[in-house]
Amino acid sequence: MNRILFIGAKVTTPVVFTRGVAQITSIHAITSTKTKVPKVNHSLELSNLRKNLLGRPGLLGIKRGMITWFTDDGKQFPATVVEIDSCEVIKNKTVDSDGYWSVMLGQIDKLKNVDRNNLKLFENAGTSPKQHISEFRVRDETGLIPVGTELTADYFAVGQLVDVQGTSKGKGFAGVMKRHNFGGLRASHGVSKAHRHGGGSGGNQDPGRVLPGKKMPGRMGGKPTTVYNNEVLHADKESGILVIKGQIPGANKSFVKINDAKKLYGQSLNSMQ
Repeated sequence: MNRILFIGAKVTTPVVFTRGVAQITSIHAITSTKTKVPKVNHSLELSNLRKNLLGRPGLLGIKRGMITWFTDDGKQFPATVVEIDSCEVIKNKTVDSDGYWSVMLGQIDKLKNVDRNNLKLFENAGTSPKQHISEFRVRDETGLIPVGTELTADYFAVGQLVDVQGTSKGKGFAGVMKRHNFGGLRASHGVSKAHRHGGGSGGNQDPGRVLPGKKMPGRMGGKPTTVYNNEVLHADKESGILVIKGQIPGANKSFVKINDAKKLYGQSLNSMQ
């Protein structure tokens, strides 16, 4: 609306007032368009590409103890004996069904007290029920093995490097010197009953709290542990015996997973493209 201002009888230059109206486009005037679904960076597909996956699965075994291994030229090494007992493929997982490629293995025939949820799995595989089941991720479909195939100790070659994963021995509640290799406090000169103490864990005012991740006493061991690049010294298919150089985690009679050395044979799919 325009208005003219008159002062007395004289007509001055008209002053025009314009009401400022915000020009807002109606939401109904904008046509709706379909946007392309973005590929999320933490999707399962991209996660598979970033992983250093191996080209084939590994083996399941039972740790039987340590021995001294003598070579032909007179050298001796500490070694661990691993038994391979009825290690068979019971299922293959694919990208279409599960989003990734993997091979599921079972070991040690189990004749009673079998979980009914797994009975169908063993029936479809055509194998006897197994005591221990584990899964191995592989790089692509070329690493899949036909269901029902038995893997023996000669799956690994003598001289090859392998990674062994197992559950470390539980050592109970341990202090900081045993658990985190702390040096402890002084042995004399006024230290009173705090020789193996961890020292201060949080200031009174600054920061006034114990920071997350602080190394403190607690339960030690009993966690999944992996040793890398151990050499295979002997592989006996008939006896089901695998001799690996050095020590591996876990107590005797515990289950272990044996893989090709990932730092040597593993390669990211991104680096292959």
